Amino acid sequence: MIDSHAHLDFTEFDADRAEVLGRALNSGINQFIVPGVSVATWPRARALAQAYDCVSVSYGLHPYFIAQSEDFTEDVLLQWASSFECIAVGECGIDATQPNLPKQMEIFEQHISVANKTQKPLIVHHRKSHHHIMSCFKRVKPEFGGTIHAFSGSLQDAEKYINLGFKLGCGGTISYDRSNKTRKVFEQIDLKHIVLETDAPDMPLHGYQGQRNEPSRIANIAAILAELRQLDVEEVAKVTAQNTRDVFSI
Repeated sequence: MIDSHAHLDFTEFDADRAEVLGRALNSGINQFIVPGVSVATWPRARALAQAYDCVSVSYGLHPYFIAQSEDFTEDVLLQWASSFECIAVGECGIDATQPNLPKQMEIFEQHISVANKTQKPLIVHHRKSHHHIMSCFKRVKPEFGGTIHAFSGSLQDAEKYINLGFKLGCGGTISYDRSNKTRKVFEQIDLKHIVLETDAPDMPLHGYQGQRNEPSRIANIAAILAELRQLDVEEVAKVTAQNTRDVFSI
């Protein structure tokens, strides 16, 4: 299995990163994608990829970090995204709970442009913002797809992303009964459009609230998705891993 979205470079893992990776490997997760979230974190992500063959990285500016990332420019992103270890552009996107939506949209379109120039997929963050993301996609069409991180939305939203070449990130959200709408979408869409992710250390699964999330819990997410779809967990693991390899060319 592959964790298509885990922030293993975050300080929450500084004390026991090797042990966290060991637990994941022992649980059958053998690849990890670490999305950079700000210019300041990109060197940490790069160092992680250099230290562990099982880690791949991307570079982007998350909406949460725009205010403190005055050093971000499209040219700087292009330089980092062009590096050999970078497999995608992101984590980037639009978050309606954060200020300055016009600025967010401008920066997101810069990410799309860099992804197109470097022929790499995007890792897209959304929160109450599907319509804003689609507006950006109309102005600057993404040419190499990517993943919609922690997808939550309607079946119609899902189909729009799928038609643009995106896979949908399925994580701990589906472990909660209150997420019935999202669970139903992941039941309905073809398995070939789904990738598994934890968003570790965030987005803990039901039963683990208040605890640090870890990549090893991909196994739990695969089991829940298999149960929802009435499939063997081995089939879910195999197909979603191949989907991740396909979209990120790893």
